[in-house]
Amino acid sequence: MAEEKTSILLSDVSVEGDLVEKDKIILDAKVSGDIKADEIETHSKSNIKGNISSKKADLGGKVVGNVNSDKINIKKTAEINGVLNQKTLSIEEGAVLKIKTETYK
Repeated sequence: MAEEKTSILLSDVSVEGDLVEKDKIILDAKVSGDIKADEIETHSKSNIKGNISSKKADLGGKVVGNVNSDKINIKKTAEINGVLNQKTLSIEEGAVLKIKTETYK
């Protein structure tokens, strides 16, 4: 079995353009562009302007864009503006949301 790899971008990083990660990406950075990964985890200092596509999304920062993921978990530190498409959705109390959401099978 292949080892799962994790890419980490900390809060002092700023990316202009799309990000693609085969396995897992952890973001606390500023990203202007779409993000595609198997698993995405964003933290409170992250600021994403673009669409997110993944199997699992753990969102804790600012996102302006659409999220398409099998499983979306929105943390209390999240501020999300966009459309969510998911199989399962969980939202912690305290998150700031301006969203439209649609669950698929």
